[in-house]
Formats: sequence, structure tokens, C-alpha cells
Amino acid sequence: MTAGAQSVAPSPARKRWRVASVDPVEVERFASLAGLGPLAARVLWARGLCDPAEARRFLNPSLHDLHDPLRMRGMPEALARLRRAIEARERILIYGDYDVDGTTSVVLLKKAIELAGGEAGFHVPHRLKDGYGMRPEVVERAAAEGVRLIVSVDTGIRAAESVRRAAQLGVDVIVTDHHLPEAELPPALAVLNPNQPGCPYPEKNLCGVGVAFKLVQALLDTLPWPKEKVTRTLNSFLKLVAIGTVADVVPLTGENRIIVRHGLDGLDNVKNPGLRALLDVAGFAAGTAPSAGQVAFRVAPRINAAGRMDTANDVIEMFLTADAARARQLAEQLHVLNTERQEAEQAIVRAILEECARVPVTGGDYALVFSSLDWHRGVLGIVASRLVERFNRPTFVLGHDAEGLAQGSGRSIPAFHLLDALESMPDFFLKFGGHAHAAGLTMSSDRVEAFREEFNRYASSRLAPEDLLPTLSIDAEIALPELNDRTVTELLSLAPFGHGNPMPVLVSRGVEIGAAPTLMKEKHFRVPVVQNRRALVLKGWNLAERAPELTPGKRVDIAFHIEEDAFSASRGYPGWSAVLRDFQ
Repeated sequence: MTAGAQSVAPSPARKRWRVASVDPVEVERFASLAGLGPLAARVLWARGLCDPAEARRFLNPSLHDLHDPLRMRGMPEALARLRRAIEARERILIYGDYDVDGTTSVVLLKKAIELAGGEAGFHVPHRLKDGYGMRPEVVERAAAEGVRLIVSVDTGIRAAESVRRAAQLGVDVIVTDHHLPEAELPPALAVLNPNQPGCPYPEKNLCGVGVAFKLVQALLDTLPWPKEKVTRTLNSFLKLVAIGTVADVVPLTGENRIIVRHGLDGLDNVKNPGLRALLDVAGFAAGTAPSAGQVAFRVAPRINAAGRMDTANDVIEMFLTADAARARQLAEQLHVLNTERQEAEQAIVRAILEECARVPVTGGDYALVFSSLDWHRGVLGIVASRLVERFNRPTFVLGHDAEGLAQGSGRSIPAFHLLDALESMPDFFLKFGGHAHAAGLTMSSDRVEAFREEFNRYASSRLAPEDLLPTLSIDAEIALPELNDRTVTELLSLAPFGHGNPMPVLVSRGVEIGAAPTLMKEKHFRVPVVQNRRALVLKGWNLAERAPELTPGKRVDIAFHIEEDAFSASRGYPGWSAVLRDFQ
């Protein structure tokens, strides 16, 4: 492994607390007009949601508030070409990606085309053999097989070479993507991407499957179906769209919130054999629906495992098959692959942290690059995410191969735009792409050390020392007696929680530690606290190293969030629990 002089002691970092300030009089007025309890009103106000009508729409997201897909630049042209291909029974190829966003996009568009009377094949690249993005040789093979229309999903916005090759072969291309474009768009028949210049579509934060869904929404609206059937079909599709949206970590606000709220609600009644089997192996029985957080940590990783460890084609087959036994077999294979993925990820993180224990990060290290021979490329993005959580610095993790190439992924912090950094030094790379907080690259192995230095130099010119300190945003300060089933229900009504709409974080001052923490699996603990005779048990996930600081009788300020707890509810206790985020 090559890590340079870059390491951080692997211990939980204390955080800067940023407590929101609100005007109590204005919040009380807002709560009354919006029909909210005081605690939920304080949280929404702290997050800038101060208009009562807007707050009501937030709390009750409606499918009627989805934007007209024809407002998206390129949609009329894309829709007309797709309809013509369906009506003429042309061969259509859907060109996807191997992650959750890409595979759900393929399934969604393929099923919609078939419902509209057409047929479509698909191609998803193999992460390790093909790498990311569209490839000219795949386009050439498709043309030779008689394909006359290619629709990319969750990819293509930087595939100008492949799109030009398609045009030379008489193949039209519709690009649907959400990644940030280059200065020049690919010369496709139509480009659907709300982030392209001049696109008036209001929602800029759609993920790949969200953009594909808008094309499907436009397509279904042209079919001679009763409105009820269109609505029912869109609702059924939203289950997959919600999973892809959560997995791609786009903000769960605006149109994404509508999609995820309705899609997750539908997961308690799943007819698709593949999705049903997937939920079963993830531990969700029929009649129960996972939360956004559970999708992110228990459902999406099993889908991603296929593309990370083997081929994503198994995911698409699982969702498309009508054979329940085959769907179950594929879901169980994904479960096994996910276990292998976890082991590979943990081994790399462990190797990096062992190196970090020997060579600490200095104040001059504003960005990190780790690399080694034979690291499994399929898990490097997850590893980068784990390292950003620990170090709070932009981080790339690269794996070298025997052919002299280094490939890998990077993740970033809110204050640093990863793609801008790569675009400032393009000569280092054979290929790169991504967006503000996640990116991938391929480069010659002999350039890694120079890239590490330049990446750190660039980061140091744009980040201040305080940017490297993790910050915990706190929505409201409360006394523990304020917590009851009613106020907790109001807080949980702000779900789905995720990027852009995190679980509300609360702070209580001067609570007393009621007893010594009880360790769980050597990494976590439970600890009782008391304030004004109100007792509360806190779970401290991955905070075991700080447990000795919590001695009985000690008074501390606690930052925590509330989450649903089905296990607690099944034992006759309240269906929620408190999770400690930090203490001072």
C-alpha cells in the first residue's frame, strides 16, 4: 500500500456543534398556521421551511406535485423518437450502469417500453472488465445486431465518442443522465439531464432513475389508457425509483421526496417476485416496508454487491423474472455477494487504518490518496466513504493492476467539489467523471504520487482548517421531558430521512449519566440518562471508545436523534429509540 505521509488515528472524532437559532414567537405562529407541534415546527423552521403552505406540502407530498416531464429540455424529441421506435418495432438497446441507480433505471425503462408495445434489450458494463460508461465497441456490436435506437440510463453525458460512433453507424442515441456534463454535450438526438445548460426543469437533484422515470412518465401519458391505469402503473414503478433514489444519495427534498415517500409506502405490498425475494433476504417480511435508512443500509447494498463483486445482470434478471424460485435464488446469491463485499471492504479499511496508526496526518494534509496493488476495485467507493467519515477530508482510494493502471473512486466533504478538482488537472487521467461529492478515475500507476501531491495542493488552496473539522448540525435544543409519543410521532412524520433531509438532531443540556454504559459487541453501548426526573436510554453506535468518559453521576450535554425501532415495538415498548450522536 502507498499512503504517503497520510494517516489519522482511527478513533471517533469529536464534532463542532452548530445549533440552529430560531425566533420563538415566529415559530409559535408558524406552528399554529401549519398545524404542527412546537418541536416539529422548530425543526422545519431551523431548516428554512418557514412558509405554512410549503410545510404542509412537505408533510403531505402528493403525486400531483410532480413536474410535467415535458418541461425537461430534450423531452419532446426523446419522446417522439422513442414512440416511433416502439410503433415500428425497432430494436432498442438500453445502455445502463452497474450500480443501484443504473440497474433500477434499466428495469424501469425496459418494462415501460414493453407495456407500451415495444421490445428492448439492455447492456450493463462489467465494472472490472469494462469500467464505467459507454464504450464504442458496444455501440458497434449493437449496430451490427440491428439496433437503431440506444437509450442510455444513468450514463452517457460524457460519452461523446460513443455517441458520435453511433451516429456514424446510423444509430440514434437518447442520453438520460444526471451527472454533470462537460462543456460540450454529446451529439445525441436528445439529451435528458436537468443539469445540462439551458434546461428549465425545476428539479435539478434527480438521480439517474429519476430522469428515466420522467421519460417513462411522459411515455405512459401518451398511451390510450384510462388515467387510473396510468396512475396505478406509475405508482408500481415508484417502488424501484425510490430504491434507486435513496441508494444514489441525492437530496430527499422536492420531487425526490415525493418519489421516495410514495415508493417506500408501496414496499409493504410487493408483487414483483424479484423485489419480494430481495426484501425477504434483507429481513423485511411481507406487510412491512423499510425506511429510507433501511433501504440505504440493508436493501441497496445487496443490489450493489452484484456490480461490485461480479455482474449486475443478475440484478436485472431478478427484477424481470416472473419465476419466484429463480428470483429467490438470485436474491440469495446477492446476499452472499454482499457478505463477500463487506469482507473485502473491511480488509482494505483495516489495512489503511493500520498504516494510519503509524503515520499520522499533519495539518498540511487537506486531501488524501491511498493506493495499493490488488485492492478489489468494486469496493473502493465504499472504502473512500468510510475514510471520509473518519478523516473528514476529500479522499481517493485506488487499486493498481498488473497492466500499470490505477483505478478507483473518491468521496468528498460538503465544502469541496470533487469533480471541479479533477477537471482542474485533467492531464493526470485517462478517464474520469462524477459530481460534487463522488467521482471515479483511471490513470497510469506511475502518476499516482504526483496526483496525490497536486490533489492535496489544490485542496489546500480551497479549504480552510475549520473545513476539516466535522460539524454536527443541531436542529433544536430541548429538555428531555418534552419527549413523548406525540412529539416523537411529529418528528418522525418529517421522514423519509436521508441526504438533504437528515434525521433531526436534538440537544439536551446538563443531563445526568444514570449508570455506566453497557457495551454491545465491543463497538457500541447503551447508557441511561436523566433530566428533571425524565429518564432516557441512549444507544451509542460505534462510540465504545468514548464510553469510559460517561461515568455515573456525571453531567453532559448530549446530541441525539430519534429513530423508529420495530424491535422495541415488538417487545411492547415504544416504537422508537434515541441514538447518541455526540456529547460534550
